[in-house]
Amino acid sequence: MARKGENIYKRKDGRWEARYVKGHELSGKIKYGFCYGRTYKEAKEKAARRKAAIINSAPLPAANNRRRFAFFCEEWIQLEKGKVKESTYVKYDSVMTKHILPKLGGCFPLGINTMLVEQFKQELLGEGLSAKTVRDILTVLRSVLKYTAKQFPGAFPAVEISYPKEPKKEVRVLSQEEQRRFVSYLETDMDECKLGILLALLTGLRIGELCALRWENISLRERTLRVNATMQRIRDLERSGQGKTKVVIGSPKSDTSVRTIPLTDSAARLCGQFDPHRPAAFLLTGTERFMEPRQVQKRLAKYTKECGLEGVHFHTIRHTFATRCVEAGFEIKSLSEILGHANTTITLDRYVHSSLELKRENMDKLAVVGL
Repeated sequence: MARKGENIYKRKDGRWEARYVKGHELSGKIKYGFCYGRTYKEAKEKAARRKAAIINSAPLPAANNRRRFAFFCEEWIQLEKGKVKESTYVKYDSVMTKHILPKLGGCFPLGINTMLVEQFKQELLGEGLSAKTVRDILTVLRSVLKYTAKQFPGAFPAVEISYPKEPKKEVRVLSQEEQRRFVSYLETDMDECKLGILLALLTGLRIGELCALRWENISLRERTLRVNATMQRIRDLERSGQGKTKVVIGSPKSDTSVRTIPLTDSAARLCGQFDPHRPAAFLLTGTERFMEPRQVQKRLAKYTKECGLEGVHFHTIRHTFATRCVEAGFEIKSLSEILGHANTTITLDRYVHSSLELKRENMDKLAVVGL
C-alpha cells in the first residue's frame, strides 16, 4: 500500500517502488519514471534525486510550451467575445465547454495532430451527435487551432480536419392543396398570430425575424416589409449554472438577412386590417409585448393539427414559400435576396423543392421537340 499522498509502493518481491513525473507527452499525458530500493527511505531518496536532476538539467521552456490547449481556447473565445453577436458567443461557449475542453483541453498544443482530431470527431459521432452538430464543433475547433498556430510560429503541426458528410434530408413542403387548406384555416377568425404565420408563408420570413417584426417595419403605403432584427432564446451565461435562458432581440444572422421585401396586394390589405397604429408594437401581438419563437412553434403545431397537416415546422413555411416562387417562375436572384441568402447556391441547394407537378410539366416540354 502506498503512503498517503506519495507514489511509493511496496512490491510483492519486497522491494519499494517510487514513481515520479518525468514529463508530459505532447498529448498532455503524464510520463512517469520509476526508482527501486530495499527500503521505503532508499526508494524515496532516489526519486527525489531524479526529480532534482530533471529540474536542474532541463532548459527553461518557453511560456507557451508549458501551456495546455485549454489556455489558448480561453484566449481565443475571449478575443471573439467583442467581435461576434451575443448569440454566437453563447454558441461558441457551449461548444467549448461541452466538447472541446473536456476532450482536448489537457493536450499540449504541439501534440494536436490530424489523427487526434479525427479520433475527436469519431468520439462525437459515437455519442450520437448529428453530422451537422459535429461539423459546427469542428468549425470552432478549426478557428481555435488557427489562432493557436500563430502562437507557435514555424513549430505548430499542420492539422487536417475531415468534416462528416450530412445526409440530405427530404424537407417537408406543403403541397398546393395543403397550402390552400392552411391559408383558408388561417384566414378564418384571424388574429395577430395567424396573420404573422400567413405573412411568413407569403414572404419566407424566418421564425426569429417574424417574432422581432414591429409595425414600424411595415409600410402600407409602399407595400414593403423591412427585416432588420431577429429574436431568439439563448443560454444566459450569467446564470448558466441554474440552466437559465433568456430572449434576445438583435441584428439578423448575416448582412444579407437585412432586407426589404415587397408585399403582395392581398398581404398589404391583411396588414392594413390589423394595423394598431403603434409603430413600436410587435406584429404578432399588436402590443409592445413580444411573442417568442417557442410560443409561435406551439401555436403553429396547434393550427396545423386542427386543419389536418402533419410534420409541419416553421421552416416548412419558409421552404414552401421558396418552392411556390420557383413554380411561379420567380427569377432566382430576386428570390435569393428576398430569402436573405448570401448567394443563389444556398437558395437552389437548400430551399427549392420541385414538386411532382412541376417535374411533370417540365418533362412534358420534351414533347415539343419530339421526344
